[in-house]
Amino acid sequence: MADNICRVAALQMTSGPNVADNLNMTAALLEDAAKRCTRIAVLPENFSIMPGNDRGRLAAAETEDGGPVQAFLANYAKRLGMWIVAGSMPMKCTTADKVRSACFVFDANGDIAVRYDKIHLFDVQLDNGEAYRESSYIEPGAKPVVIDTPAGRLGVTICYDVRFPEMFRKLTDLGAEWFVVPSAFTATTGRAHWEVLLRARAVENLAYVVAPAQVGLHANGRRTYGDSMIISPWGEVLSRLGHGGGVIAADLDAGRVRQTRKSFPTISHRHFAVS
Repeated sequence: MADNICRVAALQMTSGPNVADNLNMTAALLEDAAKRCTRIAVLPENFSIMPGNDRGRLAAAETEDGGPVQAFLANYAKRLGMWIVAGSMPMKCTTADKVRSACFVFDANGDIAVRYDKIHLFDVQLDNGEAYRESSYIEPGAKPVVIDTPAGRLGVTICYDVRFPEMFRKLTDLGAEWFVVPSAFTATTGRAHWEVLLRARAVENLAYVVAPAQVGLHANGRRTYGDSMIISPWGEVLSRLGHGGGVIAADLDAGRVRQTRKSFPTISHRHFAVS
């Protein structure tokens, strides 16, 4: 395999309120990804817990000093020799009754390479009566995050961030050549918008998009859309998993990103910069 080509996997799962059960499920999927010669595995949003209530989320929140979920991720990254982009998990913050929704990136040595805290919070009232108010239990982050990886420079986002193209443009300005969008999209909004948003972010920025998702009916009654995807800089769906838990993988070619941006220089043709 060429030096600038890297196999990346997206893991799809149905998390519940029990952290241990979710980690067992994650372990099996990571083992599956490793068998596919994966160098980077990306977990979905809320992989470690999809709580039944706010108390469950707060009880599972970890600190920067560590915790069982962080230890699990570090151990598997090191044992499998694989980078892990850890979707999102609750982390304690300065507000007592809230958490940060944090995505840790672990390198193949099991060390934390970077942490991103979800910036855009899902506060919506859908026409079918569904209502979501993430700001009632999540404290938002404020800093966009990029990190060099074996697949090129990565821009980290989480779920609802995908609806904000200016964020992806900012990450592109910071050098991002591929994006992760770990998600727990609702079934309603997923049917309407999931694929078009992911492909748009890929095409606008001429970058790969890796989007692992939660899927199915969860113990708290929420139904998520699934349809995990890996998308090329030209907007092609390279791999997808519509329903059920499992692993998809594709080869990301950082050289293709650079060549596409050189031959089709839409990014440099912009007249308006993102501050």
